[in-house]
Amino acid sequence: MIDRRNFIKWAGVSGIAFSSAGWSLLAHADTKTASSTTTATAAVPTNTGIKGRVVVIGGGMGGATVAKYLRLWGGTGVDVTLIERDSAYTSNIMSNLVLNGSRTIGSLQYGYGNLSSRYGVKVVKGEVLTIDPVGRKVALAGGASYAYDRLVIAPGVDFDILPGLETAAAQAKVPHAWKAGAQTTALHNMITAMPNGGVFVMSIPAKPYRCPPGPYERACIVADWLKTNRPGSKVIVLDANPGITAEVNAFTDAFNVVHAGVIEYHPGVSIASVDATTMTVNTSIGNIRGNVLNLIPPHRASKVISANGLTNTADGRWTAVNVLSYESTTAPGIHVVGDASATTQPKAGHIANQEAKVCADAILRLLSGRAPDPSPHTNSACYSPITATTASWLTANFRYDATTATMVPVPASSGEAAARSSKNFEEMGKWFTALMGDTFA
Repeated sequence: MIDRRNFIKWAGVSGIAFSSAGWSLLAHADTKTASSTTTATAAVPTNTGIKGRVVVIGGGMGGATVAKYLRLWGGTGVDVTLIERDSAYTSNIMSNLVLNGSRTIGSLQYGYGNLSSRYGVKVVKGEVLTIDPVGRKVALAGGASYAYDRLVIAPGVDFDILPGLETAAAQAKVPHAWKAGAQTTALHNMITAMPNGGVFVMSIPAKPYRCPPGPYERACIVADWLKTNRPGSKVIVLDANPGITAEVNAFTDAFNVVHAGVIEYHPGVSIASVDATTMTVNTSIGNIRGNVLNLIPPHRASKVISANGLTNTADGRWTAVNVLSYESTTAPGIHVVGDASATTQPKAGHIANQEAKVCADAILRLLSGRAPDPSPHTNSACYSPITATTASWLTANFRYDATTATMVPVPASSGEAAARSSKNFEEMGKWFTALMGDTFA
């Protein structure tokens, strides 16, 4: 098992350790630590000999990272335009801590000023409606259009609507809060309004879904708060999967020992419908009522993907990509990174950051007439609070396998913490600060 300190040191949140491209900063990336800000604030080189127009749709972990590193590694000859609907990004990472009051939504928000002022990324506030892959341009809702040589789409996910939650009023009563923002704050308010002996019912969709450990982490955070503040309450977890999907040891211990008698876990449960009026969930194990319902629906790639015919997986939900470059397997010149792409890697913020760097490196190679790196590596860390003061962690390292053309785990450097601890909780904050700094600083 890899040592935690060494893992964070080479995890790549201040550079990348998976490419031999040789761009100006790349050769030194593996000497940075996770807390380093050297690469995050380095100057954009004026002349690398690379020229091209790249449009990036979506300013989350994938989009912001790819925009920044295209300029940081490619130089001023690479024209980068980032198109984002919102004026700031709200991190899904750490958002479960809003539910117990230890974080605020404001503390998780990151603007795009640094991308513009430090790296010369052109930031456009707007929504892309149509993509023309032949004419290589995108059109916005307001009528503006932007031409590109390469397009990167990092739109995140959308959610299915569960039967019974078709109206805005019903959705407001039963928030999923799986996209951080107003729903997260609303869910916090619902939890604090629960009576003693209340019931919090949450569901976990069948994978793939955003942040594999996240729902189990949420159950722990809510249970921990209820034990102290609402005696006699319980958390009912309805998992569509046959068992815990991530950090199995940590969450089995959390459910059966740390939060024993509070968390009631049910695997393999499907949801037929929801009655927001009576706060009842109709499931394969019967009707379950709660004071608060927090049902996380199945995921799919965001609308800009499906509306433009870029969902090319068998289930019609995701974009299949070549993981050497994250270029769509059916739409040349269009790259998809982060949660919307279909890969063997988890849908998670740290992985989106890593995919974005592989993608940026590949685009710069392609713009300069070279082939993408034939052997990329990505890696990820994920911390999961189990109580208000302790956390566990999960690490993953992936390498490219030419036989399957997929990213495969490297077992010796992947795994989970032996036990939860306050030290892990402390490291969680440092990891988060470093990761967000690498993306937005």
